[in-house]
Amino acid sequence: MANRYFDLIDQTFYFPQEGFDIMGGELVFNGIPLMYLIGKYGTPLKLTYLPKIGMQIKRAKNLFNRAIKSKGYSGKYYYCYCTKTCHFSYVLDEVLEHGVQLETSSAFDIDIIRKLHRQKKIDKDIIIINNGFKPIGYTSRIVDLINDGFENVIPILDNIEEYRQYAGKIKNGPCKIGIRVATEEEPNFEFYTSRLGIRHSEVLNFYKESLHENPDFQLKMLHFFVDTGIKDSLYYWGELKKAVKLYCELKKLCPDLKAINIGGGMPIRNSLGFEFDYKYMIKEIVNLIADACEEEEVQEPDIFTEFGKYTVGESGATIFSVLAQKRQNDAELWYMIDNSLMNTLPDSWGIGERFILLPINKWQNEYRKVNIGGLSCDNSDYYNSEAHEGQVYLPAFSPSDPEPLYLGFFHTGAYQDALSGYGGIKHCLIPSPQHVLVYKNEQGNLVDTLYKKAQISEDMLRILGYQD
Repeated sequence: MANRYFDLIDQTFYFPQEGFDIMGGELVFNGIPLMYLIGKYGTPLKLTYLPKIGMQIKRAKNLFNRAIKSKGYSGKYYYCYCTKTCHFSYVLDEVLEHGVQLETSSAFDIDIIRKLHRQKKIDKDIIIINNGFKPIGYTSRIVDLINDGFENVIPILDNIEEYRQYAGKIKNGPCKIGIRVATEEEPNFEFYTSRLGIRHSEVLNFYKESLHENPDFQLKMLHFFVDTGIKDSLYYWGELKKAVKLYCELKKLCPDLKAINIGGGMPIRNSLGFEFDYKYMIKEIVNLIADACEEEEVQEPDIFTEFGKYTVGESGATIFSVLAQKRQNDAELWYMIDNSLMNTLPDSWGIGERFILLPINKWQNEYRKVNIGGLSCDNSDYYNSEAHEGQVYLPAFSPSDPEPLYLGFFHTGAYQDALSGYGGIKHCLIPSPQHVLVYKNEQGNLVDTLYKKAQISEDMLRILGYQD
C-alpha cells in the first residue's frame, strides 16, 4: 500500500493542478521554485506573485463580457477592485494595468486615490465607488475629491441621513450617488439583517421623499452586497432577485439610475478539492438580471462587481519551517513552526478561515496526522483542520534530518496584512516575516525581489516608546 505524502495527494485530488506542481520532488507554486526562494531568503517568508492578480481580473472580465454578449444584454460590465483587501502600491499598480475601477471604504483610501492621480496612474474619469458607514472625515474627503474634478465618484449611501453631508457642497452640478440596500443575512447568522445599508422597505420612500426632484443629487446606482459572496445557493439567488426587483421599481421612478452593483466577491480556492463553476454563475447572474428587467420592461443596467479577495487572494503564500516535533500524548503530534499563525494568518484564528496547506519538500516521505503550532504562548495559536478534511496530514520526518520540513500556506493574499498590522506590534513581539515579490520581466522570466525585511527588535521597541 502506497503511503507516501505524494500518493496521498495524488489519490485524493486531481494533481498537479493550476498553480501547483512537483519538480524534483519539491513543490512549485505558479512556476516559482519555492526551495530556491527559501534557500535565498530563509523562513518565515511571505510571497506575492503579482501576475496572478492580472490573471484573475482577465478571467472575470472575459466571463462577464461573454455572458453579456451571448445574452444580447444591453448594459456594460465594470470590474471594481476593493482597496481594503490589500492596499499596497504594488497591488494597485498591477490592478490598474488591467482597466479596472476602484472601491474605497475609509477616509485614508481617498488619500491613496489622490496619490495615484499625482503619480499619473489614474485619470480623473476613473469610477470610484465609496462604501461603508462614513464619518465626517470620510465624506468631506469625498466632497473635496468631486470638487477637484473627479467626475465619476459615486458615494454609496449607507443610511438615510448620509445624503445631507453632500447636499449643497458640490460645486459643479449634482452629486452622483448610490443607495446600498441592506440584505437579509443567512439563516444561520447571529442577526437577521446586515448593519450596512438602508432597509429594503425604506428605499423607495427614502428616494421619493429626499432624492426625487432634488437638484443636488443624481441617483446612479443601486448597491447590493451579500457578505458570504457569490455562490450557488437558494439564499444568494433569493437576495439577488429581491435586489433586482427593487432596482426595477426604482428605475421606473428615476431615469438617471443606470447601474446595479452586485457587490460580494467570488470565492477563491481554499483547498485542492475546491470546485466552483465561475462560467455558470456569471452566466446565471446576467440571465437573472436580464430576464427580470424584460419582465418589468425597464432598461438593463450596467453591472458592477467589487472583487477584492478574488483579485489578490490567490497571489499570496506564507512559508514556514518546522522547528521541532512535540509528542504530547498518544494521539497528538505537534509540528512547531518558526512564527505565529495568529500573527501571520489572522483569518485562520479569527474566523476559522482555511487555506491550501502543502509541504514544500519531503513529498516522498510517509505521511502522518499532525497539529501545527505557532510560536506564541497563546493556546489558540494552532492549525489542525483543512477545508476538505477535519485534520491535517503532512510528511513524517526524523528530527535528525539535516533539511527541515518546510510548510506553505497558499492563497493568503487577501486581508492578512491589514488584519495583522503590517510592520506593527505583534502578539508576543514575534516579528513579521520578510516579504518577497515575484513578477515577470519583459522577457517573461521570473524575477524575485525583497520588498520588506523581517522586523527586528528595534522596530518594535521604537513603536513601544523604548527608543534611546
